[in-house]
Amino acid sequence: MKYIIIGLGHFGSSLAEKLTEKGNEVFGVDIKMERVEHIKDKITHAVNLDATDPAAVSNLPLRETDIVIIAIGEDKGANIMTTALMKRMHVKKLISRAVDPLQEMVLQAMGIEEIIHPEEETAERWSKKLNLHGVVDSFELNGDFSIIETKVPKEYEEKTLGELDFRDKYNLIVLTTMKISSQKNELGASHEITSVQGVANSETKLYENDIMVIYGNNKDIKNLLDDHEKLKDKL
Repeated sequence: MKYIIIGLGHFGSSLAEKLTEKGNEVFGVDIKMERVEHIKDKITHAVNLDATDPAAVSNLPLRETDIVIIAIGEDKGANIMTTALMKRMHVKKLISRAVDPLQEMVLQAMGIEEIIHPEEETAERWSKKLNLHGVVDSFELNGDFSIIETKVPKEYEEKTLGELDFRDKYNLIVLTTMKISSQKNELGASHEITSVQGVANSETKLYENDIMVIYGNNKDIKNLLDDHEKLKDKL
């Protein structure tokens, strides 16, 4: 995967390093030269430029990049302007950072569906979420075991957990499921909210695009997610 991370403060630089360690190509960008110098030997590429300047940004490899992450935190104006510029340039996938509720509402109004809250979420958590296809969110219990959220694929529609038998097939436990619905914020922008459906059991029925909360060994989780990707490729 190829990433551009704009904003190399504490969160942005940590995320850039962790994604690089996982074998990804990471292009780091910051307006402060000292930040670029600090990280240039730890990630694939690092460049000093003003990401609110359309001419400067046009030199970035946007078309070849899978995900652009706006990690600017201290300058909310620069965050919004850079996000708007990336939207205008039609990058493949855009994730932006919010440091307060008002900024989050503005980003939602701009159509940003994935928003980072570094004060609540760690770079390690986001690096795992970005690096594993199909992960909505994750929480690592230790080096071997995690709890993850992943969307229910089409092939599981109206099947029960008993029928799918995750425990025997993947050595995983489905703890609960969650439904996704849409809600509007004060600016009238729609955003997703989730509602937990209670403790899962063998009779729990799954529906496409609901979320499963799964516990197990990281290797077993990866096997499940790889199988989900294979199912997508057949469509």
